[in-house]
Amino acid sequence: MSDLFDDPAPSDRPGQNAPEFTVSEISGEVKRTLEGTFGRIRVKGEVGRVFKARSGHLYYDIKDDRSVLACTTWKGQISSLSVVPEEGLEVVVTGRLTAFGGQSKYNMNVDEVAVAGQGALMALLEKRKKQLEAEGLFAPERKKPLPYLPQIIGVVTSPSGAVIRDILHRLRDRFPRKVLVWPVAVQGANCAAEVARAIDGFNQLTPGGALPRPDLIIVARGGGSIEDLWGFNEEIVARAAAGSQIPLISAVGHETDTTLIDFVSDRRAPTPTAAAELAVPVRLELLGWVEQQGARLTRGAGQAVQNRRQRLNDLSRALPKPDTLLETPRQRLDQVSYRLPDALIRGVDRRRLKLSEAAASLRPATLRQLVQGRRDGLKNLSSRLSLRPIEREVARQGDRLAQLAQRMNALQSQRLQQARRGLDATGRQLEILSYKATLERGYAVVRHGSDVVTRAAGARGADHLRIEFADGEIAVHPDGSDAGAKTVQQSTAQTPAPSKPAARKPKADPGQDDGGQGTLF
Repeated sequence: MSDLFDDPAPSDRPGQNAPEFTVSEISGEVKRTLEGTFGRIRVKGEVGRVFKARSGHLYYDIKDDRSVLACTTWKGQISSLSVVPEEGLEVVVTGRLTAFGGQSKYNMNVDEVAVAGQGALMALLEKRKKQLEAEGLFAPERKKPLPYLPQIIGVVTSPSGAVIRDILHRLRDRFPRKVLVWPVAVQGANCAAEVARAIDGFNQLTPGGALPRPDLIIVARGGGSIEDLWGFNEEIVARAAAGSQIPLISAVGHETDTTLIDFVSDRRAPTPTAAAELAVPVRLELLGWVEQQGARLTRGAGQAVQNRRQRLNDLSRALPKPDTLLETPRQRLDQVSYRLPDALIRGVDRRRLKLSEAAASLRPATLRQLVQGRRDGLKNLSSRLSLRPIEREVARQGDRLAQLAQRMNALQSQRLQQARRGLDATGRQLEILSYKATLERGYAVVRHGSDVVTRAAGARGADHLRIEFADGEIAVHPDGSDAGAKTVQQSTAQTPAPSKPAARKPKADPGQDDGGQGTLF
């Protein structure tokens, strides 16, 4: 064991001439060796794990009972694949073998995928059929009826094949209609996507627009192998046909060929020519049928008129003659007209007798009694219609009016007294608050012009002053000079004599209203 650890490095050993490689160099050499040795190869196996990355690249495995080969199809190569790999499908892939040094792995870049055999294709088809059937896309109740005579027919097929010529020829022979052709690839990698886009495109057209929306769609293709028809077995085509709002006829392949679109379409035609026959009726047959129905209608109407004429004749023979019907009424009229004059005379006599009897019963005494009875009734009514109740009511209403007048006068007097008392109280308050009462107690008011002087400094600066006392005003000069210009303004009130101390006013009557102002003394 110690010898192993003490063994010198290979580069230190004498006679070692093997070159040294870096990791990148050996990885590149392995990649070049793989790509140069194998080149473009085909590998058969069963598809294992399938993963589509966010970048759009497709990663999957091809395996057999012992080994697994990792495969990659880049985003730009997926659209060219005729068959998209699905787990469990046996395929033959074609591409180049390469190595990825970042993880010391090798894989195969696949640019073409083909199904390994018809049995695998049928198994895949059966798997898709069960899936769509479980979703209810094959249910008979969701299939739409075909229009009896469509105005515009949309055809999804190749514009260069014999299919479109057969459809147009059959339509021209049976009943010419307007046809819109949507050209698509009917086999290969682009077949499924183009057919699905064509069906959706026809459904998105506006009815009555510049490019009118068709009333019926025919998806047609000639016969071929299962690989050639595989585009019509793709799930996107089946879902596009199931979601079509326009009735759709599938005419893919010959009568023995069956594709997935046949199960989801509203009607399956064995051939494209048969699809044209299902789309429109035969014009000549339709014209013949219309003429036949017109003739039947004419014959039926004529026969109905003839039957009714015969019935009318039979009924007319059963009716009696008009003279026979009128004989009895005429006899009754003659009898009545003969008896009418005597009946009138007897009627007048009978009414004259009744009048005489009524006149005899109307004696003068009876009339007087009748008049007297009416007069007595009138007196009774007049006595009942006396004016005494009315007079009593008028007197009662008059007394009530007098009472209301008295109450109104008393209320008015009371309100006037209250207003007078309030006015007196306000006057007394005004006298109490007036400065005149202050002047009566020995004070004076000094004015300079219209302003009241309250400070000595203001009085010294004035050229003349006016002093107001309780009994008048005088004019003075602040410096005490000539006061010959004195002016005394006598008050209208007499100068009171020396008065005794004012007696305390008696306490106001609590019931008397003083306007809400209390006394100051």
